[in-house]
Amino acid sequence: MLLGLILMGGVGACWRRPPPPSSRESTPLTSVPLPSSLPIPGIPPATASVVLPGGLTAPMSFAALVKASDPAVVTVFTVIDERRMGKRMRRGEGLGSGFLYDPSGYILTNNHVIAQATEIIVRLADERRLPAKVVGRDPPTDVAILKVDVTGAPALPLGDSNATEVGDWVVAIGNPFGLSHTVSAGILSARGRTRDDVQDLDRTGRGYFNFLQTDAAINQGNSGGPLLNLRGEVVGINTAIRANANNIGFAIPINMVKQLIPMLIRDGKVRRSALGITVGGLSEEDMVRLRRADRKGALVRGVQPGGAAARAGIAEDDVILAFNGVAIPDPEELRWQASIAGIGSTASVKIARGDRIFEVHVILGALPEAPEEPPSIP
Repeated sequence: MLLGLILMGGVGACWRRPPPPSSRESTPLTSVPLPSSLPIPGIPPATASVVLPGGLTAPMSFAALVKASDPAVVTVFTVIDERRMGKRMRRGEGLGSGFLYDPSGYILTNNHVIAQATEIIVRLADERRLPAKVVGRDPPTDVAILKVDVTGAPALPLGDSNATEVGDWVVAIGNPFGLSHTVSAGILSARGRTRDDVQDLDRTGRGYFNFLQTDAAINQGNSGGPLLNLRGEVVGINTAIRANANNIGFAIPINMVKQLIPMLIRDGKVRRSALGITVGGLSEEDMVRLRRADRKGALVRGVQPGGAAARAGIAEDDVILAFNGVAIPDPEELRWQASIAGIGSTASVKIARGDRIFEVHVILGALPEAPEEPPSIP
């Protein structure tokens, strides 16, 4: 589905035109070899501010930030074809957003914007329309990287989403309903939103979501566009909306994306590692039964026989408190950290078992890959 987030319970932010009656030949997408690391240029927009009572500050205008950032925001046009009676027929067209994060033409967007597309065209801020190739994509996080043939293009710096606090100003730029380069502003409303907060976003249960929530207006067509802080740094990729609410939007934290970029460039996809366990949160009953003072951690509910965790001695009812030195506040954080650590790598796992707290070392296995989406037409 081109517009997975829209079709799943009405949640999403990608706009779709109705399909025209005519058919059209298109060139299949191919991947290209790319460098293993990319420079990230900086843009230093200046935003004037006013001092409020109590020493607080607020921006007088977002104009300088927008003027510096907008040239790197792009429009992503897609075409989906299918075969009927041996003929290639156009099934639909879609439109989303994206942004250049490297001046040599690398673009970040959402996977659902380009999924199953047989043709992708990117329109730059200077109105040039260029064919784009898919470098890599990761459906479980809804991230995709495209490449267009340009040099010296304006590019947005990738910021630190962990440093963005609830209440901070943020700015969204994108193409809602085809209205190109629309700017909206708001605040970061909340952090750590999961699949439970964005209903029907992840029917498979295999997604990795730790959304930033914002009240900056995001609508259909904003998918893949940047969420910026006041320094003009990208702190999130705008991805989904709560369809039955006003100004409740969700963005993928850019720190998650930065961890995926090298893998997507190298392999075209993310090869995830796994501990070989199933985990859950701690209930009140679990806290009493296991003598835990709080709900922090991931409770081991099942151990795969012969898997990585079993070989390291991890058992049911263990509570995992840290993974490779990163504190584990909940099961979602453990799923993410274990998935990106690397197949065959050795991870240190801090465990609470009864009154004991100890550490084990686990050689991670491979997480079985989810079934692929229906392929594009060759």
